[in-house]
Order: sequence, then C-alpha cells, then structure tokens
Amino acid sequence: MNGSREGQRYDALRTAAAVVGLAVALLLLWHTRTLVLTVFLGVLFALAVSSGVDRLGRWKVPRGVAAPLVVFTFIALVAAFGSWIGPTVREQTTELRTKLPEALGKLELWVHSRGGGVIATIIGLGEDVAPPPPVLAGDSAASARGDTGVVATTDSAKVGGTGAARPKAAPASLRDRLIAQIGGAGRYFLHLLGSTLAVLGGIVLVIFLAIYLAIDPSVYRRGLVHLVPERARARMEEILTAIAVTLRKWLVTQLIAMVVIGAVTTIVLMALKVRAAVPLGILAGLLEFVPTLGPILSSLPAIAMGFVDSPEKALVVAIAYVGIQFIENHLLIPILMREGLDLPPALTIVMQALMAIVFGVLGLLVAVPMLAAIMIATRIVTGHERITRAIAATEV
Repeated sequence: MNGSREGQRYDALRTAAAVVGLAVALLLLWHTRTLVLTVFLGVLFALAVSSGVDRLGRWKVPRGVAAPLVVFTFIALVAAFGSWIGPTVREQTTELRTKLPEALGKLELWVHSRGGGVIATIIGLGEDVAPPPPVLAGDSAASARGDTGVVATTDSAKVGGTGAARPKAAPASLRDRLIAQIGGAGRYFLHLLGSTLAVLGGIVLVIFLAIYLAIDPSVYRRGLVHLVPERARARMEEILTAIAVTLRKWLVTQLIAMVVIGAVTTIVLMALKVRAAVPLGILAGLLEFVPTLGPILSSLPAIAMGFVDSPEKALVVAIAYVGIQFIENHLLIPILMREGLDLPPALTIVMQALMAIVFGVLGLLVAVPMLAAIMIATRIVTGHERITRAIAATEV
C-alpha cells in the first residue's frame, strides 16, 4: 500500500516537473524568438551553401575554402546588382520626385473627368476635394502668371465685429495631402535606424552560421542526435535526413519561382515600355523569396515608374503585377509543389498568417519551410511517412 502511494507521488512530481519544464522552455523560446527564427533562416541558407560546397568538392576544393567562397560570391553578386541598379534608381527617383506633383494633378483631373464617385472615394478624393477650376479666358494676367484660377472664398461671419470677411480654407488636394504625409515621416527615423541595425546584425549572423554549418555539418548533426536518448537516435537521424531533403526541395522550388517571375516581369515591363524594366524585373525575382509581402514591395517602384508617364500606365502596371501573381499562385506554384512539397494550401495560408501576426516579417519569411519541417517530422514520428514509402515501393 505504501509502495503504491509512493509511486503515485513520484508520478505526480514527475508530471509537475515536466509541466514546469515545458512552461520554462516555452517562456525562454518566446523571449528568444527572434534569435530562433534567425538561426532557422541561417540553417536554410546553410543547406543552399552546402549544396554548392558539395559540387565544388568534385573539383577537390576543401570545404573550409568552398563554404566562404560560395557565401562571399553570393554577397558579391548582390552587391554588383545593387551597384548596377543604384544609379538607375537614383535617377528615376529624382525624376519621380520632380514629376510626382504633376502626375498627381493629372490623376485628380482624370478622376474628376469621370465624375469622381467610387474611384475618388477609393484613392482618397472625397467631396471636400474639388477639381481645379479652369482659368477664365478674360483674366489675361492670371493666364500670363500661370495661375490655376483657385480663389479663396470668404465666410459671412465677422471677425472681431469689424465686418472684415474671414477667408475660408481652400479644400486640400491629393498632392497636398501626400506631401503632408511624407513630411510627417521624420519622426519614424530613429525607429527605422534601430530596425536597420537589428536587420544588419541578423544578416551577419545568418552569413556566419551558413559558413560554419556548411564547412562541417556532420558535427552539428551528431550533436543534435546525441540530445535524445540512445533508443531514439535512429529515428532522430531519419527525421533530420528527411527535413534536410525537404528543405532542399523547397529551396529549389523557390529558386525556380524566382527565376520565372523575374523573367516574366521583365518581359511584361519591357512590353509596357516601363523605364528600368530589367532592374525592376530582377528586383521582382529577388523579392519573390519573401511570401505575400515581397510581390507587393516589388510592384511599388514599377508602379511609380509608370506613374511618371501617366496614371493610366501606372494602373496598367498594377494590373500586370496582379495578373503575374495570379498565374504564379494558380499555375506555377502548384506545378512546382507537385514534385517538391506536399503542403495543404489552407494550412500554408494559416501558417503564414499566424507567423506574420506573432513574429512579423521574419516569421512570414520562414513560415513555409518551418511548416514543411514540422509536417515531415510529424509524419515520421507517427509512422505515416513509412507507410507512404512502403505503398510507393509496392506500386513500383
């Protein structure tokens, strides 16, 4: 009887210790979430670097030399692209800054020429924004000065009882609103500077993690295997191998998607005669690595370039980007995923939304590969992956 009670107490203490340990681990994981996600991103980059190192090993290049060579060659290519696109972006930005007020005026006239309505409401031109009145033909002085003919109206109320008319504020134009918003962005400078330093620190960490992991991945693999009991090490080896294969497939899928999107975007922008079409297409391909947010960010400079010519051209460019993303999501990605990853679309969307809400942009960046790693580990632990392989082997 006493032995039974002692056993129950032992089980209760062990359960309590497990619960407390799990709570402490989750709390520690939450406080180090940025570091954990950055390390996971470094592991992804290390897998890509390791593939290049393996290929260089065929030419008898030592891994200690091949890993830094692959990483710094990639950095040099990115820097060369930045140097190539930099002058073009600077020139087009200067031109855009000069012509933006004129383009916004064209947009206002275009909206009001079509009666405003829903279009005006969508882009922020409500009833308080009136189209610029035409200059009267008889006002030769105003015509010579280039005045727009906007005259401040007066209020019938008296100021201080003197009988003087009080001027009524003219309605704000879209251009005035946008300039006011840009002027108020200065208060975010310090926050942006801190975020930039954090991003740079994360990039440095990812780079060196990739180098060290690619030089000798077996050391870190053995370390992970020895963290589990000896009876479970064979299963751990199988899980790590399957995760590595799956993540490499995901990286290849992303690379193909980046190349295709970059090429298609460049061709479309050249057909639309958008300035700097090639750099903008390459930028679209690079930002394709960032799900959801990347295509939006890549479309903004292209739309701005189209806006320099006319609002209609900017609208066509925006529609083109939407069409490219539609074709990618409904044709390209399903074809690539068929031979690569087996991820349920609904679960993928939920995972991306959850990671973006909880962890921000970094969480969105690693959402899909992390989901793939979790699913493959779960399938192996539950035995589903072995059953699937057995069925496939039987069919063959």
